Amino acid sequence: MKLSTLKNAAIAATAALAISASATAQDLPGFTSWDEVVEQARGETVYWYMWGGSDAINGFVDEFYGVPLQEEYGITLERVPVADTVDVVNQVISEQQAGATGDRGTVDLIWINGENFFTLRQADLLYGPWAEGIPNAALVDWDNPAIYLDFGRPVDGYESPWSSAQFHFVYDSARLDEDELPRSYAELSDWIEANPGQFTYMAPGPGAFVGTRFVKQLFFELSGGHDQWVGEFNEDLYNEWAPQVWQTLIDWQPNLWREGETYPANQSETDQLFANGETAFTFTQSPSGAAPSIAAGIVPPTSQAFSFNDYMIGDFNYVAIPFNAPNKAAALVTANLILRPDRQAFQVQPEYGFCCGWGIDVSRVTDPDQVAAIDAAMQNLGDAAEDPSILAGALVADIAAEYQTRIEADWERYVLRGEPLPQ
Repeated sequence: MKLSTLKNAAIAATAALAISASATAQDLPGFTSWDEVVEQARGETVYWYMWGGSDAINGFVDEFYGVPLQEEYGITLERVPVADTVDVVNQVISEQQAGATGDRGTVDLIWINGENFFTLRQADLLYGPWAEGIPNAALVDWDNPAIYLDFGRPVDGYESPWSSAQFHFVYDSARLDEDELPRSYAELSDWIEANPGQFTYMAPGPGAFVGTRFVKQLFFELSGGHDQWVGEFNEDLYNEWAPQVWQTLIDWQPNLWREGETYPANQSETDQLFANGETAFTFTQSPSGAAPSIAAGIVPPTSQAFSFNDYMIGDFNYVAIPFNAPNKAAALVTANLILRPDRQAFQVQPEYGFCCGWGIDVSRVTDPDQVAAIDAAMQNLGDAAEDPSILAGALVADIAAEYQTRIEADWERYVLRGEPLPQ
């Protein structure tokens, strides 16, 4: 489907989608209704501070947010590029120290990560709670810890999701049929034994978080669930299950690529083995599936993404509003627009430059025109992407950073170097 067709679907959907939630003063501090927010925002300029290192992302924001903000809401988007989000954090802190409170700041909206969110939240320098009060928040699965926790810390309504990434797999449909694919680690174990030499995974370690995620997910399945891993690092829980994880990975080794004597160090090496036909699978973090790699000529055009049924780690990126934002109404409208399904449909498609995943649960979208926009986006991706509802059903949150450090060190010790397992 061409861009013009998807845009027409989006335009037709605009009026229908104003999911008219009556936000209360408690939902949106300083405002009594969503109508008041929209009215006050008209004529404002929203200063959105965001990482500016990608021309493709910058262009996406200008076209797919800047244009409708002006045409539909009378809001001017001023994108302010930064080299590092910590610079914006320091700016907000400096303004607070200089007495620039109320609406006397300079930053309206920040594209923010977990560490910087925590810094501002700890210092009470964010406006809110507001994220569950904007109308399109109804499309967000706030019950999922992958969303309500950011790097293991509660969001508490002080930031709103924009897009996502999620671990899953890629296979070549010219080599494997869909009904042959493993859908759990238990099934993968059987597949590895039946197809010696055809599987490997990225060595967990610094700079190879995808490999670490692959191992974390095995912890979840073997232990019978993910919920127990959410929260602070639990030494007893880790020690209970780690030996079984390492034994499983050791048991795989005779049937792995090169009999597990070596492992690819990064995504590029993993993709290359797959593209060369040496292994049957590679990995992706993009809910656009294999499409970005196909477009870049990295993997065969017959490549397709698939997910296990459970325990696929995903994370979200967010926007936040500083406590002293001068144009809070315009910032709220912008954050709401980001979650609108037609905008979300653009962002998942590689050809439009952003190429990140859904920030909403597409199964919650009921407006026919917005459903059509989502369907059009998925048709654009074709068979290269996994069904977003399947990914949503398998989505789980990442866990405390201490687990990552421990897993990487212990994997190297027990699996790679072959030291005796703890008894």
